[in-house]
Amino acid sequence: MTSTDVKDATPRAPRRSRWTRIPLALAAVAALLFLGSRLDLLPGIGDLFGEETHDRTGPTLLESIQDLDRYEAASGNFQVVVDLEKDAKYLPDALRGTRTLYVGAGTVGAYVDFGSLGAESVRTNEERTSATIRLPHARLGKPALDPERSYAVSKQRGLLDRLGDLFSDNPADERAVNRLAAQHIADAAKESELTGRAEENTTGMLQGLLRSLGFTEVTVVYA
Repeated sequence: MTSTDVKDATPRAPRRSRWTRIPLALAAVAALLFLGSRLDLLPGIGDLFGEETHDRTGPTLLESIQDLDRYEAASGNFQVVVDLEKDAKYLPDALRGTRTLYVGAGTVGAYVDFGSLGAESVRTNEERTSATIRLPHARLGKPALDPERSYAVSKQRGLLDRLGDLFSDNPADERAVNRLAAQHIADAAKESELTGRAEENTTGMLQGLLRSLGFTEVTVVYA
């Protein structure tokens, strides 16, 4: 028997195919993810993989300054629970659809515009002891949501929506519920007594100011 025959007679180990390696690789990745999620349970180990926050925000630029010719006379605090659900036709919710439960908190200001006042808006008597001021009715400003008091309670998404979030630049987009919360807060402010309170506060401010200047009778009329 030649040396060549001896080499050929040696049994060879079966070669693993590429497809048998894929499950092993997936299992290894899953084990690493599981281990990373449990490292915080071991004393001293979780600190090695702790998160660090670095604020690399650039300087804030002042784009413009606007002069406000109005008196902010009152402000109201509001809170609303938004339940927003989006469904897809002919598909079950488990496959396609979202539902978000969101608590929106914010403020709405009420103001009186002084920018349109002219010489005819203020009338006084000859002795300058009586004054009548005509003002426009108070208006409501835009709702301002407070990010410290606004938060998502729960989010339910279908399988296709979850997969779409993997390729989205902003998977946790909450602009829809923010707009809806702001709209509900604005509607609630219209039904409240916020503008009436603003007019009362404006009247009190003007009466106190003019009386300090010597006027004994001050009347404020809202047209």
